Amino acid sequence: MTHQSEQRKKSFLRKVERIMLIIVSVLVACFLILLGILLAVSPGNPQPFLAGNGKPLAGSISEKIHVNINGVQQGMFIQGRDATKPVLLFLHGGPGMPEYAVSREYPRMLEEDFVVCWWDQRGSGLSYSERIPSETLTEDQLVSDTIEVTQYLRKRFGQDKIYLMAHSGGSFFGIQAVARAPQLYHAYIAMGQISQQMESEKLAYQYMLEQFKFAGDDKMVQKLEQYPLPTMESMPPAYRAIRDEAMHKLGIGTTHTMRSVVTGIFLPVMLSREYTLSEKIDVWRGKWSGYSTSMWNQILATDLTARVRKLDLPVYIMAGNYDYTVSQDLARDYFSRLQAPLKGFYNFEASAHSPLFEEPEKVQRILEEDVLKGVNMLADLK
Repeated sequence: MTHQSEQRKKSFLRKVERIMLIIVSVLVACFLILLGILLAVSPGNPQPFLAGNGKPLAGSISEKIHVNINGVQQGMFIQGRDATKPVLLFLHGGPGMPEYAVSREYPRMLEEDFVVCWWDQRGSGLSYSERIPSETLTEDQLVSDTIEVTQYLRKRFGQDKIYLMAHSGGSFFGIQAVARAPQLYHAYIAMGQISQQMESEKLAYQYMLEQFKFAGDDKMVQKLEQYPLPTMESMPPAYRAIRDEAMHKLGIGTTHTMRSVVTGIFLPVMLSREYTLSEKIDVWRGKWSGYSTSMWNQILATDLTARVRKLDLPVYIMAGNYDYTVSQDLARDYFSRLQAPLKGFYNFEASAHSPLFEEPEKVQRILEEDVLKGVNMLADLK
């Protein structure tokens, strides 16, 4: 190699090094800026309710606390405009997906009529910890935890009974908790009530395949046909991502208008000011943990219509007409067979899986005029 060629080679390598250094510097700077933004929007403090003068509303409650529940520190937000109102415990779905941060994106109507406990269940969000014994992350433990949180709320607020509202995966534990200890609750309120979830998944699969074939979306058809779910005994883990994409594309997922879990769920969590950055990371660690997967498999394998046939308290079920995440038809069939002293089934024509977020005014009317009065005058089915 000539001296001139050697010089050109060295010059080229120096240019490459400079370019690589610039690229690395830009990436580091972007990372630091992003980290700074996330830290800035993550103070981790719940916002108080404010009076007209801008000061905290007298008699209101807004706090984030951890409580020892069956030997594990578990986190929850407790909020209400009037701390003397009836207490409502909200069971989030997932499994393992707290809904408090997402709920802040919608009208906060529950806190008008209740003191609401947004509990992050064992192994989820504020209650996530690698130190939780894996053998305690079970269906029976979550039911027991639900009852223990209920006991904490009863004692703290001096109320003999509270209300239990469960959404989606939370309804799997919620309905079993009220069946086990009905004396602790005024009523059971469910959205997206699980019954026979594997059957629900098969109905959703068939519907999605039909819709994408009709629309000529060959790409989505090909993705779905990789997993002929109706002929399978279980749901392949790899199918869940395709399922979520397909459901949100058709408006049959979390909400009828949500088209992406990134903008609809991920960003609200990451931009929430009421979780710290480490708590936000724990939300996703809990969501994608082995616990979440194993619990989902348990839900798929369970027929709740055979396990819980009778409840000794009023039951109110809310279902969205576009809901294929948990079949509205199967929920209605379960409702018709479920024995209870008072029942009400409510159709939400503009909703998919989350009527509380999609049609909050209608939910509030049902809660105020039926649930709190112990009647079912507004119900579509009784």
